[in-house]
Amino acid sequence: MGGPGQPRPSRQSPAAGKPQLHPAPSDARSPHPPISPSAVRRLGLALAVTLTGALAACGSGKTPLVVYSPHGRELLSTMEAAFEQAHPGVDVQWVDMGSQEVLDRVRSERANPQADVWFGAPADMFQAAAGQGLLEQWTPSWSAFVPATARDSSGTWWGTYLTPEVIAYNTKAVSAAAAPKDWDQVLWPQWKGKLLVRDPLASGTMRTIFGMVLLRSIRQTGDTAAGWRWLRRLDAQTKEYVLNPTLLYQKLARQEGLITLWDMPDIDELQARTKLPIDYIIPRSGTPLVVDAVAVIKGAPHPVLAREFADFVGGEAGLVLAARRFQRLPARSDIPADSLPDAVRRARTQVLPEPMDWELLRREGPAWMRYWDENIRGHGTSR
Repeated sequence: MGGPGQPRPSRQSPAAGKPQLHPAPSDARSPHPPISPSAVRRLGLALAVTLTGALAACGSGKTPLVVYSPHGRELLSTMEAAFEQAHPGVDVQWVDMGSQEVLDRVRSERANPQADVWFGAPADMFQAAAGQGLLEQWTPSWSAFVPATARDSSGTWWGTYLTPEVIAYNTKAVSAAAAPKDWDQVLWPQWKGKLLVRDPLASGTMRTIFGMVLLRSIRQTGDTAAGWRWLRRLDAQTKEYVLNPTLLYQKLARQEGLITLWDMPDIDELQARTKLPIDYIIPRSGTPLVVDAVAVIKGAPHPVLAREFADFVGGEAGLVLAARRFQRLPARSDIPADSLPDAVRRARTQVLPEPMDWELLRREGPAWMRYWDENIRGHGTSR
């Protein structure tokens, strides 16, 4: 089965008055950080396994369609099965890895693309890739139903889901009444050494949350100093920066930590699929509402099938499937509320979107993350 950074060889792995629920992306292009040696090693290993899967698909007489995605084994397997049912001559081979890892890999393969579709990541990462000429322009059949704030004006990426960020906690150790109700409460003394954080360098979710903190600082004080102090305090609270989401869930369930910062659909899906004692709080002061997107990789080996797959996951059937099975909030404006599960309908009305300067985040985000990694990780202070 496919796992983090590993492809799945064929058949063997896998309200009125409320702000609008669409953050406003722009055409700003982001610089990119250098790829670390460890990331290079992971990319090389994943590439070798991708080639093995492609050879297996060729042997079966089916056309391999390679999809890079951070969406996880369950959602990807479901989309794979649904697409292959309608396209029996295709073998969808997905590679599940972090959003930043996808961007790094697509960039590293620019001269010889190995994948067809990039499915999932915050829109600012897609915008960075578009600015580097890594994505193909295309127009899905459902383009008219995607708000302008959830797509690239040049047509290189298109929003599929909206993803609110939340505070999650272990329900056996922490009651709903005692759980943090807002971002600042995560810094309270009782959570020191009890916070688990997904490693931000590989995670689009955590990069967005860190970006929110710095953007709030700029909005409220005019510079990032207060935001960096907040992130230093967060580092002091943190017990561990966890390698991937699966480990994050397991450690939280085992009470190796009691709270974490993550995204709402993944926790909703986890609750529906497992009996892990994990729930979440939607932060009271607002939360980033991330546009999650899909794109066709420029120079994709199978561009026609790539467009068909991207069209499928963002089509009504694909969105309703993702909403019902994985609690994904559609980015499209035309999906009827009665087609969606209760949790998704509630999110449409309960989430208070954080005002995000997405252009500034795209421009400064990579440098901010480098600064955090070099100056704050492991050097936190409680003041």
